[in-house]
Amino acid sequence: MSVTATPSAIGSFRTRRSTNGVSRFKMSVRSGSVSMAAAPMLTKLQQDCATPLPVLRNVAASMSDDIRAGLAVDGGSDLKMILSYVDSLPTGDEKGLFYALDLGGTNFRVLRVELGGKDKRVIAIESDQVSIPQELMSATSEELFDFIASALANFAHKDGNFPGKKGEIGFTFSFPVKQTSIDSGILIKWTKGFAVSGTAGKDVVACLNEAMDRKGIDMRVSALVNDTVATLAGARYWDDDVMVSVILGTGTNACYVERMDCIPKLRGEFSPSGKTIVNLEWGAFSKGLPLTVFDRDMDAASINPGEQIFEKTISGMYLGEIARRALLHMAEEGSLFGKSMPEKLSMPFVLG
Repeated sequence: MSVTATPSAIGSFRTRRSTNGVSRFKMSVRSGSVSMAAAPMLTKLQQDCATPLPVLRNVAASMSDDIRAGLAVDGGSDLKMILSYVDSLPTGDEKGLFYALDLGGTNFRVLRVELGGKDKRVIAIESDQVSIPQELMSATSEELFDFIASALANFAHKDGNFPGKKGEIGFTFSFPVKQTSIDSGILIKWTKGFAVSGTAGKDVVACLNEAMDRKGIDMRVSALVNDTVATLAGARYWDDDVMVSVILGTGTNACYVERMDCIPKLRGEFSPSGKTIVNLEWGAFSKGLPLTVFDRDMDAASINPGEQIFEKTISGMYLGEIARRALLHMAEEGSLFGKSMPEKLSMPFVLG
């Protein structure tokens, strides 16, 4: 389907630099019956999305409060502040062949990489990315992990110029997990549109190991990490000064290196380094965020209303749907596309 916009419906965007150095976006709309009807709606959307400095300071202060409360006690705030059990990071001296599996959203990736230490760094890398079928996002735990194990088997059986054994694999799992050791973690809940049954409350490492057994794969998970932790560790291989990592993808999250004596809920536990990586799970943050009617309506229609509000306002899983709802409103109430309206605009999540 193609839609031709009349000249009167076409606007233009431009960027200007304010006196404080922050880019500001401005939209100018050409005069005409179509655009003039939609213009007030666009102006209101701009106002509802605004983040002036006082709002940003309030959001930052609220997040800081939640961070402290989450470090004090489990369940103390919307931020889980999950301990990663990673208390040492790469030095850049690491060498050898490594396998990894990354499940973070609507795609997952399997890879093998050969590291050569500070002299050679990354010698060789090979990876495959696999899309997860929509129906598996609401299937059973066994069905999902069998699909992942099958893709891993196909990848491992490929001929590759990589020496070494294939026995161990690192598992990046980018959903809220209560980590119990470096190689085990209990799924708290699915996010990012997943609603897989039979996994919540179970050890996701055991789920993957069992699936690999069923598929005849001679591998075992040696380390379970969140994607933020994996990002931080990967960056540390190149730069000793990295202390924080942020993910902006299908979902959003962050982690950072914290002193263990600043984590009251540890109750005296310490590592040789005196530090550990803390996973915020900040997609669940909600206090003080500026929300539009489109944000609220999308949240109400989601599979987890009232949850993951920060994630739903800024991450790739949801931005297209927010834009679709805004466009649909302006098309229905403001004749954004003239007398006709694209039929597909009524389909939820049609915009990626």
